[in-house]
Amino acid sequence: MESTILICFLVYTLLLFVVMWFTSRRSAGNDAFFRGGRKSPWPVVAYGMIGASLSGVTFMSVPGNVYTDHFTYMPLVFGYVLGYVVIALVLLPLYYKLNVTSIYTYLNQRFGQNSEKTGALFFILSRLLGSAMRMYLVVFVLYEFVFRAWGIPFWVPAIIFIAIILLYTLRSGVKTVVWTDMLQTTFLLLAAIVTVVAILGELDLSLSDLLRRSREAGLTRLWETDPTNSRYFVKQILSGMFITITMTGLDQDMMQKNLTCRNLRDAQKNVLTSSLLFIVVNIIFLTLGAALVEYAGISGFALPVNEAGVVVNDKIFPSIAFHLSSFTAVVFVLGMVAAGYSSADGTLTALTTTFCYDFLGFRADTDDQRRQVRVRRWVHVSFALLYLLVIVAFRPFHTQSLINTLFDVAGFTYGPLLGLYTFGLFTRGRVRDRWVPVVAVLSPVVCYLLKLYMPQWTGYHFGFEILLLNGLLTFLGLMLIKTKR
Repeated sequence: MESTILICFLVYTLLLFVVMWFTSRRSAGNDAFFRGGRKSPWPVVAYGMIGASLSGVTFMSVPGNVYTDHFTYMPLVFGYVLGYVVIALVLLPLYYKLNVTSIYTYLNQRFGQNSEKTGALFFILSRLLGSAMRMYLVVFVLYEFVFRAWGIPFWVPAIIFIAIILLYTLRSGVKTVVWTDMLQTTFLLLAAIVTVVAILGELDLSLSDLLRRSREAGLTRLWETDPTNSRYFVKQILSGMFITITMTGLDQDMMQKNLTCRNLRDAQKNVLTSSLLFIVVNIIFLTLGAALVEYAGISGFALPVNEAGVVVNDKIFPSIAFHLSSFTAVVFVLGMVAAGYSSADGTLTALTTTFCYDFLGFRADTDDQRRQVRVRRWVHVSFALLYLLVIVAFRPFHTQSLINTLFDVAGFTYGPLLGLYTFGLFTRGRVRDRWVPVVAVLSPVVCYLLKLYMPQWTGYHFGFEILLLNGLLTFLGLMLIKTKR
């Protein structure tokens, strides 16, 4: 089976390079790399945004969490839709009006260079750490299920993955990413749909039978009405909205693809359409989760557990996919690869864009395009090596608690961005630009300490609301350094 998986992986990779060849054969300059020539068809961007939004972690955890949390993930998705509406009506008009390539250019125009570099640096740290951990988990799963059987060390598949991503994004960057995201979204959805069909065939059930049995078992419960529960639906909706505003609307990786559309109207149609598609896609993944739980219950399949005997939700999907048949195993691996590629290629391109524009001072109207292309390529290669270094260096320290901690740290970096943009958009005040980095660093540090020690002091456990507190502290800090000038 390992040989079959390898062959399918190579064929899939070949498809990516075919897409790269078509997208870069006529233009491989900076305009294509950073802005996609502003010619991307909005339906293509909207469809590809699904793959870009679903990391390998989400690919496994959304179906797996149905075992314990049922369908209570959906209110979070409804919150995503509200967040996309805010992006379409507030942030996109701003970015198109300023004609920005890096969205953090706005912070320079609003506050000054220190603010721009602070926002860009927080994005780089967050994306480099968070995306590298997501890519690490994809490489780790494939290593455990495929490469380990051949005696291949972990760093080999890590190098292969990063090298492939580097090669197909080096010439045309976001122009290629927009189209490869469409391919990767397709494979993500195929992995979910094929597995559901395989389970239904194995259990001799129809889709309506599955949904009926899941409803009777309580798996399709949408709304958690207990306010003390972390899945309380009001909290979920608000969390989803602000997750989207910060981690999409204030994220260079996600917004760079939207800014490749021909005009503001197309970009808005893209964002609103992708938000509705996201509802459909998550229903598919939750249905997959119900099918996995039903399969385990009827067939007697032993769900994967940790040392304490607790079921590990994130391992339910891969375990059953590999148990069903070689075909479902191959489809699962291709879905994981698609999730990994889709997360990493856009991130690598966005990191290069942010560093070139916000730290090296690139300009779209410069006459020295050839020099900028050379510098851009060196920056792109450097970030790919740094990406690889984070993935490989983390291997000896791999624990689930440490991964969760690193995701938390990466998430804290969006709080200062939320505070900066809120202050910039909804007040008319100016600030002492040199003090902005201090405020932006202190806010997440205070929030991290509160999240760490508040349970000991009061018994209260922070959830997603820590991001809102982080943004509020940044906003209040900016008020303190406000100037009358």
